[in-house]
Amino acid sequence: MLSILRRDPKTSELSISLGLQVFVMCHSLLQLSQLLHSAYFKSSITTIERRYGFSSMSMGSISALHEMGNMVLVVFVSYFGSRVHRPRFIGLGGLLMSGSAAVLTLPHFLSKPYRHHSVLSGNDYSGDWDMCAARVNSSASESCRLESSQYHDATYIQWLLMAAAQVMFGIGSVPVQPFGISYVDDFAEPGNSALYIAILFSVSVFGPAFGYLLGSMMLRIYVDVGKVDTEGALELTPSDPRWVGAWWMGLLVSSGCLALTSIPYFFFPKDNKTVSHEIRTKADTMEEDPLKSKIPLCDFVKMFPRLLLRLLLNPIFLLLVLAQCCFSCVISGLATFLGKFLEHQYGTSAAYGSLLMGAINVPMAAVGLLLGGVVMKKARPSVKVVPWLTVVSLSLSVLLCIPVFFMGCSTQRIAGVNFGYGEPQEHLSINASGSVCNSECSCLNNVFNPVCGENNIEYTSPCFAGCTNITFDPHKPQRVLTYTGCHCITGETGLGSAKPGSCPKSCSHFLLPTMLIIGFAGFIGSLSQNPIYMMVLRSVPPKEKSFAIGVQFLFLRMLAWLPGPALFGMAIDYSCVWWKQSCKERLGSCAYYDNNVLRNRYFGLQMGIKTLGVLFLVAAGWRVQSSKGYSLERNPEGPV
Repeated sequence: MLSILRRDPKTSELSISLGLQVFVMCHSLLQLSQLLHSAYFKSSITTIERRYGFSSMSMGSISALHEMGNMVLVVFVSYFGSRVHRPRFIGLGGLLMSGSAAVLTLPHFLSKPYRHHSVLSGNDYSGDWDMCAARVNSSASESCRLESSQYHDATYIQWLLMAAAQVMFGIGSVPVQPFGISYVDDFAEPGNSALYIAILFSVSVFGPAFGYLLGSMMLRIYVDVGKVDTEGALELTPSDPRWVGAWWMGLLVSSGCLALTSIPYFFFPKDNKTVSHEIRTKADTMEEDPLKSKIPLCDFVKMFPRLLLRLLLNPIFLLLVLAQCCFSCVISGLATFLGKFLEHQYGTSAAYGSLLMGAINVPMAAVGLLLGGVVMKKARPSVKVVPWLTVVSLSLSVLLCIPVFFMGCSTQRIAGVNFGYGEPQEHLSINASGSVCNSECSCLNNVFNPVCGENNIEYTSPCFAGCTNITFDPHKPQRVLTYTGCHCITGETGLGSAKPGSCPKSCSHFLLPTMLIIGFAGFIGSLSQNPIYMMVLRSVPPKEKSFAIGVQFLFLRMLAWLPGPALFGMAIDYSCVWWKQSCKERLGSCAYYDNNVLRNRYFGLQMGIKTLGVLFLVAAGWRVQSSKGYSLERNPEGPV
């Protein structure tokens, strides 16, 4: 498109603007597809945990591993960034991301069909063990060891496949933002760079919205659709804690989107030869960029530490990037585990949680990003005022989240986990394997088939509730309506009954207000992102801008996106009070959390990291106050 427009010299000025607008549109769509994939994968994390028995920390590590490729290749991006065909490299990276998204679905196609604990006959887990009955199984210990060994081998292979796919996705994403942003900023008209970058981010930020909405659709479909009769023979419903949705289907959709949006980049020119006289004259006056000189790669690698040290000795650049790392770390924790938090805190399904995040949180953040760019374009605030505006907006976003600490409830009463079984027992503080009421039942500790008794106490299986009979749905014979004859539950006429699934949460009415508060706090905080980003670009001389962008993304990945999900996953794991187990060892994901501890740790960690980021911004503001020659417009002289 750009080559056609630049053939006529009379239309050179028009081709600058129109050609760059086309590039911004294409780059927005590619980044939208990239973020759609990332958001969809994050919306499926709890489902994948349940399907393969991963912990939150291990899933957080998988989610963050795509940053590893960026960190490894950032040196080569800095070296080749000024001399290669940037659009073409972006297109190649997009195709590699498309392939990695397809590889990420391989565990589904290589694994056996999903098995869940059930009371139905013919189940791979010998479903009759879920009910209360006296029996002896002499081979139980031997089969237990075999099941544990097979489980660990399969889980290890699945984890490696997903980890390799994520690393490959990270390698493909290396050139996207550094090359794309520098290409826009190099050829944008003076004063329009901030608006173009704001449009780029505000359009692409709808990618997470579409990703979470896609997750809401796909997670309502059963994981093994096409292999089982989902109309009549399926026992589970999307609200069942054992439900696993079709997490792999959305990855195939994102793979196709990435492939389609990568193709146009192969038709853009390497450089915009129709740059206006004003920009060309300004560029000609710039000092020679050492990264553009024809030096061997080995010499560049030797020169890299010196260039990096010189950049890190720029206090404004360093403080702004550290502040960005803090806020990006918080965003990574929200994007990766907010859905899981909503499931365990308010009892929502994975599909509905994804719908809320895609419909409320992400659009509000997108509006904030766009509004921040428009304000920078129209108001043109003083350089000494901008840092303090960002401090105010981000401090307000921290304060807005304080009510969320009180908008939750304690963990429901779970027999054998945090509550007694109904006999003259007090509340339990440790796990218990059974009680007098189910002493005649041969219950397995590794079974997770929760039921809610009419006494509003939850049991990990019908067996632990002492249930002996089942009532099925006459319209769907595979679906259980109630469990009756439960010895651990006292009913109106004697033995009580229980319904399949977890007991309803007592604080589900806080779900929408919490999402609105988090969304509004995100809107206020996102107002500052465009000003901070422009300050980072203008805090270094133009001759070092390409290298500075690479270093900026290196720090974001090394200090935020890589450790962030694992850090929040670890905080969530330490809130667990009952792990799925087999052979008296942990086998699978966490089934129950201490909701008060989970809420305080999850949001407390976010607020602590945000506060640290605000302190970095305050320090950057003081440095700007004492610096001369610092401007948000193109500044050949750079900061003094």
